[in-house]
Amino acid sequence: MLSHIRAERLKWRRTFIPSLVWIAPVFTMLLCAILMGGRYFQTGAYNWWYTMLLPGALTLTCSLALHKDAKMKYRGLLALPVDPKILWAGKIIACAQWLSAAVLLFLIGITAGGMLFGQTLPLLSSLAGSALIFITFLWQIPLCLFLAARLGLFAAVLLNMFGTVVGVVTFDAGGLWDYIPYTITFRLMCPVLSILPNGLPVPADSPLRSTDMILADVLVSLVWFGLLFLLTALWFHKQEAK
Repeated sequence: MLSHIRAERLKWRRTFIPSLVWIAPVFTMLLCAILMGGRYFQTGAYNWWYTMLLPGALTLTCSLALHKDAKMKYRGLLALPVDPKILWAGKIIACAQWLSAAVLLFLIGITAGGMLFGQTLPLLSSLAGSALIFITFLWQIPLCLFLAARLGLFAAVLLNMFGTVVGVVTFDAGGLWDYIPYTITFRLMCPVLSILPNGLPVPADSPLRSTDMILADVLVSLVWFGLLFLLTALWFHKQEAK
């Protein structure tokens, strides 16, 4: 598996993917430093990060990760004497490594920015928030790879961003919406970072500050990741016969 992951990362050379891993977090922080700065830098940067810029950057990364293979209609991959599901898993893990690097760089930058503009988020809260963002974004990787493979880059970005907007609007609707993965990150940031998806602070008496749902939401997100991982891997395996 490690060799397949390394092979995927080698394909990223001379693409925008290695640059995007630092451009996305740096652009987010520069944008907030210019537009907000001061005591709102950390909360504003986090809000832009998980509601817009990270979903867009991750979708773009997944789409570009498929580009070379898609141009060849996956013949180079499917000709290898390896189970296609293993090759698909290698793509997902490589993109998960990209996600972890982007989240880590953002965490380092947001911590340094807090020292410059003023620390408004405790370091432990920032660490927990970044860890939860990573975990609850994992499910988007197999979904975005599949969308990019079936519909192309533009449609993948458009559909994933549309889902993100729906998640922002319905994150506190309750009921079945609690199981829609697009709502989970926004709901978890309320007790961990005390930020609503619109960037405003969570009211002190709001039930959204409760930490009771964190474990359940994390588990739901991981179930979605496992389910999408399995379904998309089975779909890719069937491409061998075409």
